[in-house]
Amino acid sequence: MSARSVIDDRRQRRLLVGLALLFFAPVGLSFYLYYAHSALQPGGRVNAGDLVVPPRPLPPLSLPLAQGGESDPGLLRHKWTLLIVAAGSCTRRCPAALYDTRQVRLALDRDMVRVQRVFLATGECCDTRSLGQEHPDLITLRASAAAAPWLAQLQGSSDVSPAEAQRIYVIDPLGNFMMSYAPNAKAKGMLEDMKRLLKLSHIG
Repeated sequence: MSARSVIDDRRQRRLLVGLALLFFAPVGLSFYLYYAHSALQPGGRVNAGDLVVPPRPLPPLSLPLAQGGESDPGLLRHKWTLLIVAAGSCTRRCPAALYDTRQVRLALDRDMVRVQRVFLATGECCDTRSLGQEHPDLITLRASAAAAPWLAQLQGSSDVSPAEAQRIYVIDPLGNFMMSYAPNAKAKGMLEDMKRLLKLSHIG
């Protein structure tokens, strides 16, 4: 192989490495910023939600939609998701969680298009007409047996099922469960967390 060929090969390798860095560096930086940034860590904690460390990936699933049909398997990809899990009758904390997440999403203004709300009903569901009138942006799913992998990841090592826990779960645009809110969490704190995540993240 001639010296010129060796130089050309080296140039091509450097070009490929450079292109790879251009592609992966923003993603890596985004992960660093919102998973490792001091403002979101428990040590100097300012976030209202409880971080999940490490984040738990939720697999792509197709679940029944309350109004008929099946959801896209990639539903939890490409957008930030505020996920509520509750019995289909939506009693106790559930109406407040639906209201709070709706108001938080609306308060994000231009960034609201980067966030979706998903209601996973674990029981008989629902009065879809009134639910649709009050929450036209809400994606309502029925928790069939296929939902078990999601529910297992949301529950983790807890003895309390996600429906009983009455928490609000935050899923990142790559499908990772990364934060949740206790039933008594304030909507204002959730809004500040979401603003911070959307500002720091370049994905979703």
